[in-house]
This record gives sequence, C-alpha cells and structure tokens, in this order.
Amino acid sequence: MTERLAEIKKELSKKLKKDRYEHTIGVMYTAASLAMCYGADIQKALTAGLLHDCGKYCSAKDQMKFCAKHQIPLTESERSMPALIHAKTGAYLARHEYGIKDSEILDSITYHTTGRPNMTLLEKIIYIADYIEPNRKEIPGLQEIRGIVFQDIDQAVYLSAKRTVLYLEECGNPVDPMTVSTCEYYHPEKRNTDHIET
Repeated sequence: MTERLAEIKKELSKKLKKDRYEHTIGVMYTAASLAMCYGADIQKALTAGLLHDCGKYCSAKDQMKFCAKHQIPLTESERSMPALIHAKTGAYLARHEYGIKDSEILDSITYHTTGRPNMTLLEKIIYIADYIEPNRKEIPGLQEIRGIVFQDIDQAVYLSAKRTVLYLEECGNPVDPMTVSTCEYYHPEKRNTDHIET
C-alpha cells in the first residue's frame, strides 16, 4: 500500500462509522484479490475499494444538501432512493478531497452501487467486491456469487444485479433503471449472443 493510501485509510477510520469502515476495508482487499485474479491494476483497485463509500460519512439528507451545494446533478431515482446518492458524493470527494484524478477510479466509485452496461474491468471489480466482501451478512445467492466470481466475473455481476432487483421488488421498493440495465446487459444469453455475433 502506498503512503497516500495509508493516509486516506487513517482519515476514513476517523470519519466513517465502525461497521462502515470495516466494510470499506473488506471491499478494498476483496477488490485487490480480484484485480490480481483478472490482471487489473492492483493499486487502482485498492484505491477505488478504499474510497467507494467515502460519501457515507453523513446522512442521506446531508448528502442531498452536499450535492445541491456542489451542483452535483441527481437523477429522479436518486432523489426517490437517497441510498444511491453516496456513489456520486463519494466520487466528488475522492477527486476534490482525496486528490484522485484517475477517471477510471472515479467512475468505479460512481457506479459501484448500480453498475452500468459495458463496465470496465475495474468498475466490475468494485461493483462485485462491494457485494461479496467478507463482512457482508449472508443473503440469498451470496455464496453462489462468491463461488464463481474468480472464474467468471461477468456472471457474478449478472447474479448480483439480478438479486438486487429481486430483493427490491420483493420489498416493494423502487428499482433504479441503471441496475435493471446492468442486469439485462450481463444476462448470460445476451452475452452468448454478442459473442456469436462478433
């Protein structure tokens, strides 16, 4: 770990609640493991994993105020589901408070909650590391995803997005359109069709 990463880690340990910080460290090291497996940049994975939830240092209401103050545009989904907002506040803080200029790292933070179609490898790594890190409470399908993620990350992304959509629907909560798009894009049949066409 670089000296700067160690400094950020120390800062976050003071700003985040204990369980959020433990989750953050879990995502950071899970992301590094996936980066090693798939040949991605390990330092970028560590950095994005460490900062992915840095926007969760305050309440969703305060995050909305933060976005208004800094002119960070919010979608209709984000306004109706404030739990999504931390991804954008996190990317803003990573850039302006922690000095991260790498657009791939910043995009990984921005899309770590909803995913998006055609993600970069680093984006997929942060998205799935957030879902499977060791501190996560057991939820349906989690073991299956953990079992395949080091063999087929796209399948793991699909299953994670699918489980998220099903969970939100079962709870009667709104589903972000980007999560639905992620699920559809990484559906195995679509991926197989795309492979045949190319």
